[in-house]
Amino acid sequence: MGEAMKLISKKTLYNRLFYATIVFIILFLFSLIRLGYVQFIKSDEYIDKAYDLWTRSIPVEAKRGNIYDRNGKLIVGNTLSPTVMIIPGQIENKEYTINTLSTILEIKDINQFKKHFEKNVSVEIIKPEGKNISIDKAKQIISKNLKGVYIAADTIRYYPYGKTLCHTLGIIGDENIGLSGLEYIYNDYLLGKKGATNIFTDAHGKLFEEITQDYDMSLQGLDIYLTIDIEIQQALERVLDNAEIEYQVDDAIGIVMDPQTSEILAISSRPNFDIQNYQNYSQEFFNRNLPIWKSYEPGSVQKIVTFSAAIEENIISLDEGFYCSGYSVIDGTLIRDWKKGGHGSETMLEVLQNSCNPGFMEIGLRLGKDKLFKYIRDFGFGAKTNIDLLGESTGILFNEEVIGNVELATSAFGQGNSVTPIQLINASCCAVNGGNLNTPYILKGFGINETIIYQNDVKFVRKVISEETSKKVASSLEHVVALGTGRGAFIDGYRVGGKTGTAQVPIQGGYADDEFILSFLGIAPMNNPQIACYISIENAKNTIQYGGTVVAPMVKEVLTESLLALNFLIRYLKKEY
Repeated sequence: MGEAMKLISKKTLYNRLFYATIVFIILFLFSLIRLGYVQFIKSDEYIDKAYDLWTRSIPVEAKRGNIYDRNGKLIVGNTLSPTVMIIPGQIENKEYTINTLSTILEIKDINQFKKHFEKNVSVEIIKPEGKNISIDKAKQIISKNLKGVYIAADTIRYYPYGKTLCHTLGIIGDENIGLSGLEYIYNDYLLGKKGATNIFTDAHGKLFEEITQDYDMSLQGLDIYLTIDIEIQQALERVLDNAEIEYQVDDAIGIVMDPQTSEILAISSRPNFDIQNYQNYSQEFFNRNLPIWKSYEPGSVQKIVTFSAAIEENIISLDEGFYCSGYSVIDGTLIRDWKKGGHGSETMLEVLQNSCNPGFMEIGLRLGKDKLFKYIRDFGFGAKTNIDLLGESTGILFNEEVIGNVELATSAFGQGNSVTPIQLINASCCAVNGGNLNTPYILKGFGINETIIYQNDVKFVRKVISEETSKKVASSLEHVVALGTGRGAFIDGYRVGGKTGTAQVPIQGGYADDEFILSFLGIAPMNNPQIACYISIENAKNTIQYGGTVVAPMVKEVLTESLLALNFLIRYLKKEY
């Protein structure tokens, strides 16, 4: 029996060894197949996962697209402004590295600065202290050869013209993102695609020397081209600067427009701000673009609309007589003219030429509220112009269903309703360009490598008055500058037209006695309008309070430089006009 047990034990042992061998072989084959599967089929996937674990990316910011004027002159570009980053696991001498960097970066709060080096992260950006540093500081850091410290190629916006167009261009935040103005509106086009310098380390941050660094190329954003002419823009900026200093105004606003297309050739306001240091100003301040946001009573510039409506409706003739006694009584309310004693006998052309309020009250009453307000709305007031900028206001008009003759009369000469500067200049361009109301715009197109790939175009809104009426209005406005209240804008050798404006500032249900908005709108040349300029200033100090006296010379200066910038004299001699 003992012998049998031995035989069974041997057999059992044999079987067990046999089955164990089979299992081992199966496991071996399975492992071999699995290894082959991983090695030959899934290798790319696992290598990618490994590289993901090893990769430490030093970001390279994409350059935002440049912004150019209509002639390809750079308005906003980019300049190199490096950023400091660290890989904490690679730093060999932490105390020395902290002290060295804090000295170069001129750190004031060393304890707060040390927190960057204590974080359990793969890559730490040293911000704000090391964000967008100078080239000189970057060179100093590189020369120290600090282990684990890297300099990333970063850029910031470059403004060759300083504060020029500040409200319109807008600002850029810390992450290279547009926060206001054109930078915000077209951020997705300007932004581009970020790149990176990739280095490879183990979990402790130790560099894999045998793996070569690689680089993901960043892509610059699209460039945008504006309708702005930078030479005209600079002329407008100089004039507004001088007005701000000389007259200590509360604000000053200027727009230059192509009357035929409603392209914005220049736009600005005062006070302005330093775009690169926008943090020093309130958000409300840099977000308000006054030429499209501010709403106020326009004064006599509004008479262009009333005069155009009267001619179109054939309720006046230019040589028709009118007598101005210096006031009118409307439904028992006495409304005075700006000129004490009045203008006496004059024609309807001279009513415009002299900016006679009683004459325009008569025109308003002849038109009636339905027709007058129809033209006011048709010329674009009471609604946004839909210019391609943010923050546009609509203005506020009387409700014609409830107004009486007094409101009708004051509306006819520019009092009671509020409008925006962009509405006012666009309506005036419509009055002299043949009667076509267009949508103002400032984007000319998009481009890549100085090649425009998309071109914006004129956007016609509606026909407001006939070409015949428009020609009469243009000729009449020329009389205003040659013989009337706008003589301060006369330019020898050019046919200039325009209209003055002197508006009282409303306060607590009435009007201030000593605060005015002075304005002038000038257009040239009147036989084929190519340049329109509107400037207004509020609460000018130490000067006579007449738009024709104070503001018309400013518009003259801008128009003169604009005509030179557009080589108008050469084009005129070639009989292009």
